[in-house]
Amino acid sequence: MRRLPRPDERLADFEAQRPRLLRLGYRMLGSLSEAEDVVQEAWLRWARVTEGVDTPAAYLTRIVTRLCLDQMKSARARRETYIGAWLPEPLMGTVDPRDEPVADDLTLTLMLALERLSPLERAAFLLHDVFGVALVDVATTLDRDATAVRQLASRARKHVQAERPRFNVDQADADRIAHAFFAASRDGDVAALSSMLADNVSVYSDGGGKVLAFLNVIDGIAKVLRLFAGLARKRGYKPVLLRFATIDGLPGYVSMDRGVLQTTALEIREGRIAAVYMVRNPEKLQHVAQMMSEGIA
Repeated sequence: MRRLPRPDERLADFEAQRPRLLRLGYRMLGSLSEAEDVVQEAWLRWARVTEGVDTPAAYLTRIVTRLCLDQMKSARARRETYIGAWLPEPLMGTVDPRDEPVADDLTLTLMLALERLSPLERAAFLLHDVFGVALVDVATTLDRDATAVRQLASRARKHVQAERPRFNVDQADADRIAHAFFAASRDGDVAALSSMLADNVSVYSDGGGKVLAFLNVIDGIAKVLRLFAGLARKRGYKPVLLRFATIDGLPGYVSMDRGVLQTTALEIREGRIAAVYMVRNPEKLQHVAQMMSEGIA
């Protein structure tokens, strides 16, 4: 008879997988808080297992994936009634300041591309292409045959590859552009902004109906220039920079605007800013606020 692990061994097995499970949950759901809830539920289920498990990593991955698929049904329904643009909960460099850095290269831009996949396509792509799970194990997790899973992953891969930026950005250039953009957008410097924005630039602002934000995506350089010029003229508008940061793989910064915490991430293509992603919804910034207060990241 296979020996059951002691409680301390079971806890050790779980803690060894926790950072990976949290990354998977976040990539599936786009929400760190929801990912943490899923991982906690996975621990409760893991602690109740009454038989021995040969491969804890595979077993726990299966639990988290299935919990996420269940969670995505209600999450998608909530997003249909979400006020304004929906953006993933922003991460600054790590999923958790106490854990290892995020090991994949899925930027905020690509996270949005994943949102356009079906839940099964998203799961198949993440498990196989990002987390390196064998197709046969993905098939077991999704309760599908290997051929169907291969097709799911292939469709998802083609879609995601089409969304990948075609130009790599040097870190020094990214930092320079982030610094320049903060100053120019704060001051409403139209000339400076014109030199760094792409003609088809888009601005996304996620307030979730909790704080003031743009309800619609602002598209095109002319509209974006008018937007920042108009903001700079508003009484009391003077964003305060808290720190520059990498946000979901994109250069950006954390700031405070009239008492509202905000992250701003910049998608850069061919040396110009193609998209600006602002998250202001306080429910999505709890981890950022905590990291800032603790001086982490």
